[in-house]
Amino acid sequence: MAESHRRQWRPTRTQAIAGGAVAGVFVALLVVVGLFAALSGPSVPSGTTVNGVDIGGMGRDEAVLTVREQVAQPAAEPLEFDNAGETIVVKPRQAGVWVNAVETVDPLLRQEWNPLARLFSVGSEQEVEPVVVVEEDKLERQMGAFERLITTTVSESSLSVDGTTVDYVPGQQGRTIDVAGAREAIISSITKPRAAQELPVVIEEPTVTVANAEAANAFAVAAVSGPVKVAAGDVVAEIPAKVIGDALSFTAVDGDYVPSLDGAVLYESIADEIKVAEQPRDASFKVRKNGKLRIVPSRAGGGIEDDELAEKVLGVLDQDVSAGGEREVIVAEGQRQPKFTTADAEALGVKDKLSSFTQKFDYAAYRVTNIGQAAEYVNGTILMPGETFSMNDTINERTEENGYTVGTIIGPGGVFEDALGGGVSAATTAVWTAAFFAGMERVDTRAHSVYISRYQPGLEATVAWGIFDMKFRNDSPYPVVITTKMTNSSMTVDFWGTKVYDNIEAEFGERTSIRKPETIYRKKKDGCSPQNGIPGFSINVDRVFYQQDEEVKRETIRTYYRAAPKVVCGKKPKKKKDKNDDASQDVPNDDAPTGDAPAGDEPAGDAGQGAGQQSGVEGETFENIPAQEVATG
Repeated sequence: MAESHRRQWRPTRTQAIAGGAVAGVFVALLVVVGLFAALSGPSVPSGTTVNGVDIGGMGRDEAVLTVREQVAQPAAEPLEFDNAGETIVVKPRQAGVWVNAVETVDPLLRQEWNPLARLFSVGSEQEVEPVVVVEEDKLERQMGAFERLITTTVSESSLSVDGTTVDYVPGQQGRTIDVAGAREAIISSITKPRAAQELPVVIEEPTVTVANAEAANAFAVAAVSGPVKVAAGDVVAEIPAKVIGDALSFTAVDGDYVPSLDGAVLYESIADEIKVAEQPRDASFKVRKNGKLRIVPSRAGGGIEDDELAEKVLGVLDQDVSAGGEREVIVAEGQRQPKFTTADAEALGVKDKLSSFTQKFDYAAYRVTNIGQAAEYVNGTILMPGETFSMNDTINERTEENGYTVGTIIGPGGVFEDALGGGVSAATTAVWTAAFFAGMERVDTRAHSVYISRYQPGLEATVAWGIFDMKFRNDSPYPVVITTKMTNSSMTVDFWGTKVYDNIEAEFGERTSIRKPETIYRKKKDGCSPQNGIPGFSINVDRVFYQQDEEVKRETIRTYYRAAPKVVCGKKPKKKKDKNDDASQDVPNDDAPTGDAPAGDEPAGDAGQGAGQQSGVEGETFENIPAQEVATG
């Protein structure tokens, strides 16, 4: 067998020297890279910017310094906020908001082993947000400062028109700081270029917004800037600016003032100029001869409808004619509907007579006029469930314009004098007594100061314009109609509705605390009129309510009557004692005065409700100040 013999390879001397050189260079390169990395430390990756400032390739100290000088320091510059035209300056550092350069840079540092990347900035670009520090306690104090500076309370506007005068009080928005918005505005703004910005606030509008209130005021001013002509058929009438103002009103609805016009007021101003064949008539109630209540039907009339007139006029009131010009509307002639129709009357469902009371009085011309006028005002009154009847509001102030005449009254100190409206407390007593037996809830009644025998003691009432009233409330669930009937010596009042109680009765207690009248002397030259004394006393009257012959409720009214003095015209005797000074305590004066009370002289009484005096003379009826009345039970 043949054998192969091959000689083992060995490098030549030259080859050995070359290979060692290459290895040495490689080792040296590793040493250099290691030394570079060890000596240079960590750095920010190339291409890195903070808020637009390039810090790529920088070491920590250099990068921190750069961020501090070029980012943090500009971020500490003051911020400006606009608050309704007022500039508010905020220093971010004081507000506890600032850029932390160290915390921004440190997370970015990397150990770079590639010398070429360090030397030649080789790397990917990245934008880094600076780290913003928020010191909550300081920022909270800044929010508190905002609150103190800008908080305003909302205030409501008001708008009304009286004739041609517009009464307008502007409203004001309520403003308070939007805490979340203001915090974000400060935090997000410190690293941005400086520019004034709106301060975030929460705005609370008044019921009617400020802008809408201003617009409504401008409308009102234009509305009363001049008249409006109304063309109806071949007639042209003019509604004066003052009437427009009296008819104009505003209602707050959904943040706005909504204007409206009272067509009846507008129509009244031109009614005489508009040709009308027949006036509309409201439905009413009348008592038949058989004592039953019937409805007098309503009736439409001719002319212009109130609603159409109001709508047309309202449509041109935004035109300001104060500098000249005209406003004119055209309305169609047609029917004017009554305000209270037959259907309205029928819907009340009135079917029962609840009570009836007749108050008698001695004939006197002024008494018939005044009591009759009061009766006319009361007649036909409709009192819905929950409504309160006011005698003064119903019969109006006692003036000639309201149909009243002069009658005799007793003024301050018991001196007789003439005044308008004498006798209306007889009407007041008639209405209250009928209301008593109809079960109406007593709200306010005042008895005469002294007992008058024609009245039931403790069950009568009087009024004084501007001082006190007679009021009762319909506390039943049904409507009530009040009718009146007059003669020359009586007034009858009937209440109609739906019965709640089968019967209502009055129980009169004994007269107690009898008080003797004193005797006083008046000079004849002062217009003295003599009068008999009237004893005073107290009395309780119970109102008892029955259902199926069973008592279900009882109310007590306590009335205090003062003693009326005996008035003697002439000088007081020096020694001789007047035998009449000890007049009987239980003999009333049948012709004591009745009527309304004069204003301005209400004496003090017990229990804090006021009391008064009344004096009478045979054959005459006089006005008086009402007495104290106390309700119990």
